[in-house]
Amino acid sequence: MPQLSTPARAILAIVMLLAATPAAPAADIRLGWLATGSGDEGLDGLKLAVADDNASGRFLGQAYTLEPVILPPGGDAVAGLKQLADKAIRFVVADLPAADLIRAADAAAATGLVLIDAGAADDSLREGECRRNLLHTRPSRAMLADGLAQVLVRKSWKSWLLVVGPEPADRLYAAAIRRAAAKFGARIVAERPWTYTRDAQRTAEGESVALTQGVSYDVVVVADEAGAFGDSMVFNTWEPRPVAGTQGLTASAWSPVHDQWGATQVQNRFRAQAGRAMTERDFAAWAAGRAVGEAAMRGRTSDPARIEAAMRGSDFTLAVFKGRAASFRPWDGQLRQPILVGWARAVVAVAPQEGFLHPFTDLDTLGSDQGEKKCAARQ
Repeated sequence: MPQLSTPARAILAIVMLLAATPAAPAADIRLGWLATGSGDEGLDGLKLAVADDNASGRFLGQAYTLEPVILPPGGDAVAGLKQLADKAIRFVVADLPAADLIRAADAAAATGLVLIDAGAADDSLREGECRRNLLHTRPSRAMLADGLAQVLVRKSWKSWLLVVGPEPADRLYAAAIRRAAAKFGARIVAERPWTYTRDAQRTAEGESVALTQGVSYDVVVVADEAGAFGDSMVFNTWEPRPVAGTQGLTASAWSPVHDQWGATQVQNRFRAQAGRAMTERDFAAWAAGRAVGEAAMRGRTSDPARIEAAMRGSDFTLAVFKGRAASFRPWDGQLRQPILVGWARAVVAVAPQEGFLHPFTDLDTLGSDQGEKKCAARQ
């Protein structure tokens, strides 16, 4: 056997020492998923986040696992949360109706468990019904409406005809649109309810024409979260005008056609895993899981209290592949983030738009700002 040089012998000794040294035990960081209904929307996004967390965390001896609890429609969210808490899970990503989310947050208030909302866009959860142990990665309706409003105003489409559907969610979205119009200098020239009931003597297309007559406007803004009529208004207005809001030109946290700032890689990895396109709910759940992982990795810790503190810290940022880093607002727990504005085939613009200024960050021109003090639980 040839004689090894001194440096070679030193390198060989190090390699043999490393090979003989047992690996440090992985620090287990467990995430829960709590949702109502069937299907994997949202859950698939969180699965991708856990895979991403594990890909990076293994270099720090961290291992991430996921425990899902799926409730039947009308199921007890508090009981579902207890199942996760009994397994020592302290970070739960939730896709629940607002009322269930509030009950779950109240039940967990004294336990140290943190809920991360990836499904409910209700502004009340960031304002009068906010909770200290509740964070949000899904943008609020106010954030979405503000993002859309900035793009419309930037295009000088400042006169809006607002058409509102009959559902409670439609009214909540319409309220966010009214607030955005006042905030950014647009004007709602008329507001009309959608009352079509599939009468044999009427058609949705004809109703769209009738509702959009008799007033001058730049754009029709529809409030139709259930998708009952908004699509039928596109190309069916009395005057040739664009349609925006919940259909037509829409504001969203994520889009299957978004392909900038590294988004294509995320889209491809998600499609390879789930066999479908990534939705807003998937993205919000992914961001929630990644926020926990990023905080744990930066702090090199598996301690839930330290992870939570890092997530809420003023220096915490999260790459969300939308051109700007995201972070949690201290006054309402909302993840501040850019908003995509576009349609089914293309992203048209990204908010915040240039020219909408803020003393801290223009991301805070989207949604409730700190000075509004609407979240009493965090004052």
